[in-house]
Amino acid sequence: MTKADQPTALDLPMADPLPPETQKYFDICQDKLGMVPNVLRAYASNVEKLNAFTAMYNDLMLGDSKLSKLEREMIAVVVSSINKCFYCLVAHGAAVRQLSGDPQLGEMLVMNYRVAPLDARQRAMLDFAAKLTRASAEVEEADREALREVGFDDRDIWDIANVAGFFNMTNRVASASAMVPNPDYHGQCR
Repeated sequence: MTKADQPTALDLPMADPLPPETQKYFDICQDKLGMVPNVLRAYASNVEKLNAFTAMYNDLMLGDSKLSKLEREMIAVVVSSINKCFYCLVAHGAAVRQLSGDPQLGEMLVMNYRVAPLDARQRAMLDFAAKLTRASAEVEEADREALREVGFDDRDIWDIANVAGFFNMTNRVASASAMVPNPDYHGQCR
């Protein structure tokens, strides 16, 4: 495949100039991550939508929850794997590698979480996220009970569902817009 044949993201210009608070957020990303993630650049074409996106992301992925950051990233990767979202698999696969300290775990989750050495709690969580992604209308009380049996409470189930739901949405936006991950993600934590 030639470079001209490779898919590119929609060409959405960022607001110009960026509002000072948005520029400050991008500067923080640059300092902490060494880049501004392309998803944020795409959303910056509409600052109100960027603010809504980042508020939801930050709440679900960084906010108060008994789910660890790693568990939330694991959900993101499994959902993105089912949806074949190139952007999220690369970006959140890197986060799993970083948070777990295990590059092999990150790759296993990207390819097929069922081959990963998961404990019963993690397996139940990812099975639930996978079912919610593939057939949300088929989720039943038995599925929630399976989570309770491994120690999740109803708030945890709510958090699992919200993280899975968020990534189902963002996967579709990334795929529809041919969003490509920042090249920096590919080599992180290997």
